[in-house]
Amino acid sequence: MTTLQREVTRHRRRGDEKGAARNGASHRVASLPLLALVAFVFFFMYLPMLLIVIFSFNSSQVTTLPLERFTLRWYEELLADRKIIDAFVNTLIVGAGTTVVALLIGGSGAFALNRLKFPGKGIYEYVVTMPFVLPEIVTGIALLTYYTWIGFRLSLTTVLIGHVVFCLSVAVRTIGGRLQSLPRSYEEASYDLGASRLRTFFLITLPNIRTALLTAGLLIFTISFDETVITIFATGQQNTLPMVIWAMMRRGFTPEVNALATLTFVASLILIVMVGIRLREEA
Repeated sequence: MTTLQREVTRHRRRGDEKGAARNGASHRVASLPLLALVAFVFFFMYLPMLLIVIFSFNSSQVTTLPLERFTLRWYEELLADRKIIDAFVNTLIVGAGTTVVALLIGGSGAFALNRLKFPGKGIYEYVVTMPFVLPEIVTGIALLTYYTWIGFRLSLTTVLIGHVVFCLSVAVRTIGGRLQSLPRSYEEASYDLGASRLRTFFLITLPNIRTALLTAGLLIFTISFDETVITIFATGQQNTLPMVIWAMMRRGFTPEVNALATLTFVASLILIVMVGIRLREEA
């Protein structure tokens, strides 16, 4: 390569670098309005939650600014309220039971839809999805009518059944999506090496769908924890936390609701962070 050719190549590289720098700068400038819009939307969405946390420490019973003084009174009254504690325990019981049952039934259904061929496969998939697609009030009325028809007394068990019916689609869709992306060659290789179907499931399939199970479980527990409409129709004398909060709001707002919402928010945030760390470790 001659000296002239080397100089031309050098100048061309410099021009390419300057062009890339200009393009990068223009891209950053163009992204500023989008970033500002996203920041505003997130601020607008999470500002109510931030205000609830702030007002939960305000000594005044009126949720207005400016704040009077810092206090833990509402948390003390909340923890001393036996009705709220019992409702919280009931909610945890129903949420945990719903998660386990929905994962077992939904996981089995997802495996059947992705690994087996049987008559009425499309109808089965539609029936499983239907309660989640229908308005919740329709599902609630249908469950109440059915419980009354068979003479089944309303209790936490009927609430759990209603939540399982509503959340079953989440388990089927989440686990089924992971099973579809899992190469069947893994299972076939296990069969070729002499492993049984049960052994293959626990050693090959289950470890590969563990992330989907964790995600589905978190979603199901969150939906069950927050479910109100179906609970109204399916509950008996034992109330869950959303029902108690709804009753408290109907009687008149009290700062205990802010404290309760703050504790629920913090617990949910800790759970999400723990799951996120776990998923990152497995990735």
